[in-house]
Amino acid sequence: MAPRRAAACLLPLLMAAAASAGLGGYFGTKSRYEEVNPHLAEDPLSLGPVAAGARLPAACAPLQLRALLRHGTRYPTAGQIRRLAELHGRLRRRPAAAAAACPAAAALAAWQMWYEESLDGRLAPQGRRDMEHLARRLAARFPALFAARRRLALASSSKHRCLQSGAAFRRGLGPSLSLGGDESEIEVNDALMRFFDHCDKFIAFVEENDTAMHQVNAFKEGPEMRKVLEKVASALCLPVEELNADLVQVAFLTCSYELAIKNVTSPWCSLFSEEDAKVLEYLNDLKQYWKRGYGYDINSRSSCILFQDIFQQLDKAVEESKSSKPISSPLIVQVGHAETLQPLLALMGFFKDDEPLRANNYIRQAHRKFRTGRIVPYAANLVFVLYHCDQVKTSKEEYQVQMLLNEKLMPFHHSNETISTYADFKDYYKDILQNCHFKEVCELPKVNITAIDEL
Repeated sequence: MAPRRAAACLLPLLMAAAASAGLGGYFGTKSRYEEVNPHLAEDPLSLGPVAAGARLPAACAPLQLRALLRHGTRYPTAGQIRRLAELHGRLRRRPAAAAAACPAAAALAAWQMWYEESLDGRLAPQGRRDMEHLARRLAARFPALFAARRRLALASSSKHRCLQSGAAFRRGLGPSLSLGGDESEIEVNDALMRFFDHCDKFIAFVEENDTAMHQVNAFKEGPEMRKVLEKVASALCLPVEELNADLVQVAFLTCSYELAIKNVTSPWCSLFSEEDAKVLEYLNDLKQYWKRGYGYDINSRSSCILFQDIFQQLDKAVEESKSSKPISSPLIVQVGHAETLQPLLALMGFFKDDEPLRANNYIRQAHRKFRTGRIVPYAANLVFVLYHCDQVKTSKEEYQVQMLLNEKLMPFHHSNETISTYADFKDYYKDILQNCHFKEVCELPKVNITAIDEL
């Protein structure tokens, strides 16, 4: 069956699932890519509506595309699966007589627990489709760059879901580009795709420091989460003391996994209203904010090694163009994680709210910019495109650049326009580019100070 026809057959199921759940927009980093590009639910190869101001001058030709991708839809991690099994087991052990009084708990007890720990965060079949379709859409957007015999440099984090995503992206392009189609031909580059694993200061002061997550922990104990907790306990006919925020979040994320992986509305979704979903989304966003976003400087500063590499490759393409040489790397595609993209976007100053996200300002943050489901859903992608332009008034205008996040043009901070001269773009970020010394940024201080003081 042709992809477009198959998509049309799936459409009623997909739309019914989304409509009946009513929660799809609140799953944070576990959100489907279709939540940010709804037109893809109808046609996964559609390029969507053309945004105003999206067109380039006719005399501009793309020289290089650098795409940073988050892996596609994945299964839960082993830890999440264990917590779900714990909650599900508790419901199954309830006396049969309790079922009549508690239909939600009875429905969930009858639900088949099909997740196994061996799935541990691996790429789901939907994740492969995410990547294959994204590859085909990018090729359709930039046909000159994805033309036959153009070299594709494909790299990935060492995680299996990323390697499989890279292989699926490559398959989506077909046989024309000069790279094989299996994982063994993808460069593993954790230094760039998992920079956070190589940053001792981040690991010590944020990753392994419980104090760093005090806003998250405070929200778990706060009035908004307490209300959700009591409601879920009531629906399951359980004493509220038997539940905690982590178990409620597991139930909510199971709803998200069932929707993303299988396109079904799970009985777990019935436990939550849209207002509950907003609270749980905020809990997810709080964690991302303090661990990967603006909460601590080291979160974003640790990504500067990747940021520098982006500009080094763009610089190289500009120099090759000026020397009338072929562009050695016209296509650079790298597959990482939400944790790869989110710190980089924070380093660049995107989606920063006037007020930090905290445990006590949930209501004031109702219209926040920092919503991870809009920024880094499954298959999220940040794309830099460098152009060479003829018929320009000044030499500075000869090289121009655009950025796309999830296939939508991003306005630049320095101009609020969706296209910039490369010189202006580079100048805006010169302080970061000149002052990024990854080893120094990430080394632990030699003086004896506490982690909380440093934060």
